[in-house]
Amino acid sequence: MALVLGLSSASTLFSFGCSEAPGTDGSGGTGGARSGDGAASGTGSTGSLGTGGSGSGGTSGAGGSAGASGGSGEAGGTGGSGVSGFSPCPASGTCKILPLGDSITDGFGVPGGYRIPLYGLTLDANKDITFIGRASNGPEEVDGEPFPKNHEGYSGYTIAQLNGSPANIPEQLSDTPHIVLLHIGTNDMIGADAGTAPTRLGALLDELTETWPDALIVVAQLIPFPFAQAAVDTYNDAVPGMVAAKASAGAHVILVDQGSDFPANGVDADDTVHPNETGYAAMADVWYAAIGQYLP
Repeated sequence: MALVLGLSSASTLFSFGCSEAPGTDGSGGTGGARSGDGAASGTGSTGSLGTGGSGSGGTSGAGGSAGASGGSGEAGGTGGSGVSGFSPCPASGTCKILPLGDSITDGFGVPGGYRIPLYGLTLDANKDITFIGRASNGPEEVDGEPFPKNHEGYSGYTIAQLNGSPANIPEQLSDTPHIVLLHIGTNDMIGADAGTAPTRLGALLDELTETWPDALIVVAQLIPFPFAQAAVDTYNDAVPGMVAAKASAGAHVILVDQGSDFPANGVDADDTVHPNETGYAAMADVWYAAIGQYLP
């Protein structure tokens, strides 16, 4: 079997360097295991964010009290202080989301992949979004509304192929995204150079943030990959620190953990690698938990 992959992993959000759009910087306190910034674990409706890096969670903020894992941030934030007032999407009008990656982004096995349930979640919340990109697949409608089919997911692509030959997406994409959902690296796990994949991811993030400095880049840790799980674990362990360093330098990047709670019944029964509808739905939940607060 040829492994032409594009996996992403599912669950806990790690957020770095980007505050809630209406929030202001707030100091960390003693509430949780780790501090961070993001959305829904702490409470204030437009609350301030805990500062990152020290391991403490915020207990107070303009909007409310701390959550179990961190001050007014998503569970498990680990680095970078909040960027006050950051808002990638327009205050009114459509937020343009770029799904970027390999066959998981494309939707191998379920054309449209995680984009289908993710779009459904935005419809349920009355959010105004569209997907952009030069590739296109998926259903005609979701919940009675036209489905935006566009994306930049290519089966078999490695990290280097997204910002090099043949795709060079940051240079070739004519549209400018407000949010980028980046899942990439699984195809790198089956090569001899798997150990240097985090370095290539760092170079890709530099290219994305330089090309689209006002966009929010959401970086995913990978979902389980039974053919190279040790390599995936090593990669996933390396990514948070690298993303935190980019955020500390001022990049608008956050990290989502798509792997820890990915459902055991969420993979295709035939290839045991790519998500089925259950797996794609789990991925959509994780993406939405990360970006929902920013959507108009």
